Amino acid sequence: MKKTLIYVTTVFLGLPSSVSVVVGQPIPRHPVRNIVIFVADGLRHGSVNEVDTPTLSWIQKHGVNFTNSHSLFPTFTTANASAIATGHYLGDTGDYSNTIYSGYPVFHGGDFGRTAGTYTPFVEDDPVLGDLDLHYGGNYLNEETLLSAARKDGFNTAVVGKLGPAAIQDVEQLNPVNGQFVTPQTVMIDDWTGTEKGIPLSTEMTTALIAAGLPIRTPDRVQPAGTATVAGTTYANCGQQVFFVEATTRALLPMFHKSGKPFVLVYWSRDPDGTQHTQGDSLNKLSPGINGSTSRAALRNADDNLKQILEFIEKDSALNANTDIFVTSDHGFATISKNSTNAAGHSTSSIAARSSYKDGNGEREVAQGFLPVGFLAIDLAQELGFKLFDPDKQMDDGATGKRVYVPVDPAANKPTTTLLQHPTFGNGLLGGSGAVLEQTDARIIVTANGGSDLVYLTMHDPELLKRIVDFLSQQDYVGGLFVDDSYGSLPGTLPLGAIGLTGSSKLPIPSVVVAFKTFHTDPRNPLMTAVQIADTNYQQGQGMHGSLGRDNTFNFMAAFGPDFKKSFRNGSPAGNADIAPTIAAILGLTIPSHGSSRGRVLEESLHGGPLSVPSKRLSAVAEDANHGMRTVLLYQRAGQQLYVDKGCFETAAGGTGEALCQE
Repeated sequence: MKKTLIYVTTVFLGLPSSVSVVVGQPIPRHPVRNIVIFVADGLRHGSVNEVDTPTLSWIQKHGVNFTNSHSLFPTFTTANASAIATGHYLGDTGDYSNTIYSGYPVFHGGDFGRTAGTYTPFVEDDPVLGDLDLHYGGNYLNEETLLSAARKDGFNTAVVGKLGPAAIQDVEQLNPVNGQFVTPQTVMIDDWTGTEKGIPLSTEMTTALIAAGLPIRTPDRVQPAGTATVAGTTYANCGQQVFFVEATTRALLPMFHKSGKPFVLVYWSRDPDGTQHTQGDSLNKLSPGINGSTSRAALRNADDNLKQILEFIEKDSALNANTDIFVTSDHGFATISKNSTNAAGHSTSSIAARSSYKDGNGEREVAQGFLPVGFLAIDLAQELGFKLFDPDKQMDDGATGKRVYVPVDPAANKPTTTLLQHPTFGNGLLGGSGAVLEQTDARIIVTANGGSDLVYLTMHDPELLKRIVDFLSQQDYVGGLFVDDSYGSLPGTLPLGAIGLTGSSKLPIPSVVVAFKTFHTDPRNPLMTAVQIADTNYQQGQGMHGSLGRDNTFNFMAAFGPDFKKSFRNGSPAGNADIAPTIAAILGLTIPSHGSSRGRVLEESLHGGPLSVPSKRLSAVAEDANHGMRTVLLYQRAGQQLYVDKGCFETAAGGTGEALCQE
């Protein structure tokens, strides 16, 4: 067995000899700017062009074009929402993925009228966020957000858009009182506004919506996801997002402008993400994947929203002269594979893919030989000999009358109310009794997220972890393995600290993060034809994210306004954790921190800043596992800040560094 190898290549981005740069040098700011942070969920850097996204393209051309931008890994929505909100890496916020292990059964206190539920909550859910806040001392992220700091400093603040990441922008406002939401000071409009599960609107905001002739309840998103035999949606999420942008430009911003106070607005466009997930252009085919006409319509939908917001601002010369716009996407995207593990079409040998999965009517639910949702939990349970339970499905135990989680057996003829063939959402409890307890007695918890999954050990157990890692290192769907630093070095793996997942988080830390394999179908354009194995209910040919491919980490970022340079290509590494520190510097805000894993001020993008900042390109290569595989990570550093480029799981014979992660 070879020793751990670390290959380091250092590249300092060139600066003209006449430029003197002091990293961290303060740059004078105007404290009363208005700010719009526009998040185009799931927008790939390469999707922006003058035809599909003319507004985004214009900002990219005339403002700051971040040509070396980064999503945080795991490349999921709420994870990056926590970074955009707080300016901290995931090791501090604890929002490691869209589905996490909460450490307790969510709603155990009966909040929001719900009974004790899952240990693996999906956090794109306002009541779940409120319950996490209540359990973890008022703010589950354990860090103050940009909107919270702006609100306390007298700014008008608002978030509009996608359920979950929107509310995270001022998450401490979600603390329930007597088991229910109270009206927050920050205006929050999302999918559930106006429903019993939603966050209340103030009387002033409700009046403004009515006066504008708009509903006070958000229209439903109507986009069929499809099945293994029925194609998904063929149109963008226009109906819902028309309401969001109309509410913003005809009610919210006029109300803010009339008040005379500066504002900070976060607008979170669900498209192109939502449509790319469910598009029906490529059922069970890897091409066109997420590059079809439906996905392109979603790009235009997001672009139209941004255009309408900018047109409102441009109507008032004073407002236009005093408003900064920062555009980002939370992550990139790729086409889903549920069978092929490489461009040559090699079919997965997963244990889970050998069963025949049916719906309650006995009809095929998963194509033969394809991976079902929950394949990682199924494979681990089979390999380790543990019983598997679905943490998202409960039933009464006939013997005792107590609530238990429904067991899972992929060999069953078809699913029933008392026995499932796969976990409903892919999450799994391995071992234990399956009882709903304050503290689970399961040995292992798997949270399924898409392009990567999280594996938690409920007790520190080095031998069990070694068995898990040894098994996973032999699976053809694995694209990288990262383990809790407290376990030390394990062959084939790199530590969680290498990807920024260690810090001051209150939430349970994953024992293993499993990145699934990525590849591409066209070597001439690998980022736009990327494919990833995904643990998800979506079908092969639809879209997903969460992986460690550069197609997922290369998000879109651009900025325009009085504080940003004009027509400037910023080649220095930048990422979502840098947005809040940069905006705080512009506004003269001080945001207190508990953790020290933070982003930086993007000085080189601001007037008076340097042309670039010193940075390094590096790679880390794990020790070979017993089966000759190892995790490779390519990343950059600018000062103390980490920017993950991509990673892979390759044989030792493949070479070193960059050569290992080409497919």
